[in-house]
Amino acid sequence: MSLNEELRAFREVQQRQDPAGARAVKERAARELAESGQGKRALAVGARAPHFSLPSATGRTVTLEALLSRGPLVLTFYRGAWCPYCNMALRSLQRHHGEISARGARLVAISPQTPDESLSHSEKQELAFDVLSDVGSATARRYGLAFEVSEELAAHYARSGLDLERVNGGHARILPIPATYVIDRSGTVRWAFVDTDFTVRAEPADVLTALDALG
Repeated sequence: MSLNEELRAFREVQQRQDPAGARAVKERAARELAESGQGKRALAVGARAPHFSLPSATGRTVTLEALLSRGPLVLTFYRGAWCPYCNMALRSLQRHHGEISARGARLVAISPQTPDESLSHSEKQELAFDVLSDVGSATARRYGLAFEVSEELAAHYARSGLDLERVNGGHARILPIPATYVIDRSGTVRWAFVDTDFTVRAEPADVLTALDALG
């Protein structure tokens, strides 16, 4: 089963379980984001990857330049550890980490959560790649991915027990559109996957194909 087949199956179950009101809130928010054109303004193939210097979940500072000095980079932006679709996507990338490394590339994930919130202790031990904290979403903004969650959706999250302001270090309503980039050693984006529908993600097989195309 591909990642997106797995995500679709999960979405169908979740939609059946969601109360009608909650489902309508999510659908309106998704439609508004898609119609905003934000996805089309995201960093595209051929662009230079903007610099970043961000803390990792294990306490180190990681820069784009240091990563690229070792080879190509697979950079993925996700909404947070509270998002089941994000967790499924990260686990799928984790399963393909060996194949990514075999191609000489590094895998790094970025979310707006604070370092303490981005991973549990066990996850910190299990993941073979860096998870970086973009508190305030400054890096996501430079990549054209940051957007403001609607008041209605933010209120729904709060009623569901998700305190975005706490997990995002005081920046409650800013999230990134999930996206995955393959960046070559020169810092040029060679492949990009951006979709305003957070239930759809880059297939690891396509990432590997993009890495192979780097030569």
